[in-house]
Amino acid sequence: MSEHTNTRHDDGRRAFVRRSLLRGAALGAAAPLLPAAAHAAQDAVPAGAAPGTSDAPRPDTAARPAQAGPHAATLRWLGTSGWRIGVGGRTVLFDPYITRFPTGLFGPRGSFDPNTRLSCDEELVARHAGSPELVLVSHTHWDHVGDVPYIAASTGARVLGTETTYHVLRALGVDAGQISVVKGGEVLDFDGFTVEVVASRHSRNAKWSYFAPGTLHAAPRRAPRTISDLPEGDTLAFHVTVADGPSYFLMGASDFDERSAAGLRPDVLMAATPATRSTHRYLPRLLAALGSPGTVVPVHWDNFEEPLSAPPRRDPAMDLDAFTAEIRRLSPASRIVVPDYATLYGADLRPTA
Repeated sequence: MSEHTNTRHDDGRRAFVRRSLLRGAALGAAAPLLPAAAHAAQDAVPAGAAPGTSDAPRPDTAARPAQAGPHAATLRWLGTSGWRIGVGGRTVLFDPYITRFPTGLFGPRGSFDPNTRLSCDEELVARHAGSPELVLVSHTHWDHVGDVPYIAASTGARVLGTETTYHVLRALGVDAGQISVVKGGEVLDFDGFTVEVVASRHSRNAKWSYFAPGTLHAAPRRAPRTISDLPEGDTLAFHVTVADGPSYFLMGASDFDERSAAGLRPDVLMAATPATRSTHRYLPRLLAALGSPGTVVPVHWDNFEEPLSAPPRRDPAMDLDAFTAEIRRLSPASRIVVPDYATLYGADLRPTA
């Protein structure tokens, strides 16, 4: 199948809980962590079986010295769509949501509370975020931006995001001088890596909508207090290219602007996993626009209300196995890596020793 059907629980209840609310992400039965292993063993495990597994490498990228040079990259998945990327001793974060507080989103129907108060576990966030110099924000929903105000204020990191992200961060006390507003089309040089900002789109639920739409063009009257105070505020993707190394296409939602993404040709695609068929031919169009990247990493499929210290669990409203099978069918030369929280990956998305 080309896209996933709208799923139902065994008792017939539509998997509303946030599919009627949010995006295309995923979770499900408990999936064991795969510890760092030899590269040969990694390549031998079928994709989609468990986090940390991968397909055989794409022939034209397998021999690429991705970790060579002074700007060798390392990557750690922070769950949801988040990543911590190390480049030559420097740190870049993408959509770092680490606190992962409960909202009822993954509970039974009717348990989701849009008035859930925002919170940040500062000690936990500091431990996972490190000392970033740059934070990339795809959009302003709480599971993408919730910890960014603390990270920015405590580290001095520069934040790239939309105008809505700017106004939210300002309302939450972040210095205006740390925030760079971007719209898509910017190509920014950070001396060792470049960031191309790509106009994108938020994923849609079964009713072709999503939770908390809207944009901010001025500071809100009061600082955001609840998750519903954080509107989506337009969505971005980021194409990060490491000097003398690979490039990564980072997605925060399972939709995209096909014309803006066309021709980018990243080495690694962090593909947000969809939950519905609302977006027409999402995966075929995405892979075609990006030239069937050598490595594809499904993201935003986990329960982001459980701690990063536990093994990732799949969102039962989403079919991760079907998604990886469709990637394999559409782009058989691509290597598929299903990530886990515990593994530190090298630039080529193979576990480091």
